[in-house]
Amino acid sequence: ENELERLKKQAIAGIQREKSTPVQMALRVFPQYIYGKDHAYGLPFTGSGYEESVSKITKDDLVKFHQAWIRPNNSTLVVVGDISLNDIKAKLEDLFSDWESKDVPQKNISEVNLKEKSTVYLMDKPGAQQSIILAGHAAPPKADKDDIALEAMNTILGGSFTSRINMNLREDKHWSYGSRTMLLGARGQRPFLVYALVQTDKTKESVQEVIKELSGIISDKPATEDELNKIKLNETLSLPGSWETGNEIAGSLADMVRYGYPKDYYDTYASKITGLSLDDIDKAAKKVVNPSKIDWVVVGDKAVVEKSLNELGMDVKLIDVDGNVIEKDLKTPEKTETSAISQ
Repeated sequence: ENELERLKKQAIAGIQREKSTPVQMALRVFPQYIYGKDHAYGLPFTGSGYEESVSKITKDDLVKFHQAWIRPNNSTLVVVGDISLNDIKAKLEDLFSDWESKDVPQKNISEVNLKEKSTVYLMDKPGAQQSIILAGHAAPPKADKDDIALEAMNTILGGSFTSRINMNLREDKHWSYGSRTMLLGARGQRPFLVYALVQTDKTKESVQEVIKELSGIISDKPATEDELNKIKLNETLSLPGSWETGNEIAGSLADMVRYGYPKDYYDTYASKITGLSLDDIDKAAKKVVNPSKIDWVVVGDKAVVEKSLNELGMDVKLIDVDGNVIEKDLKTPEKTETSAISQ
């Protein structure tokens, strides 16, 4: 009990630190806007949970969780090393012969619909010299049949240093130290995210540039042959190195289990990468990117950024550190400046 109380206090202290750190402030609240608070994926991206729920955890809760979920029929052991399957099976049977199989609860990861329109959620951080921009919506699962094309598209758009969004905001405009897009891993609908740390007085303009890049890749600025060839080269050259160590091999095999990849996923990976076409990338972009249905969280100095954010033509709502709306609408737009680029 004493050990549990100590760990709970540490966890709560960590949550409280997150609530004062801009990046973590955005990561904590964003999932609820994509999935809803009651969804399995609606918890903070930081993985730390909430003070209230952590404070209520008891020893009995931990025992019940272990009994319900930690079962041999709900576990996968990945072993990489100089050992045969027969040898490892013998060791496991010796160690875990009394570990009883039992039915486990079924996970209910419901699908969510994209929003009808974009909303900006503004979290005030007085005196902030930079604004954190986090935007996104739900996307197909990691094991989607087009995952390799989706990842390649994301790399072009914002998944690498030389990606379109980073080159725009960092190298061209000099408004950001770094910006990117991400497709996080999940068995259910995964988050497609845009992240940018930008100078405060360019917050609105940065949002506009991100929208421009998101809209471009699904309309008048599709991926180019040069962009696709760069990905093919980088991915194929990096393949041997990604299987050099035991940890890397174990990680790749664990991903197959975690996300439900087909058994031939890595055997066919290289040929699928080299076989990608511009049409594949275009279809992937249109499958994932919906700039008119993205939710935005901005953590910044409200006194500086609020007026300009209202000029974007989207609903702007002020939120607290837990993501609760303080003012329903800071402004209801009379016209939508982003309508020309909505898809």
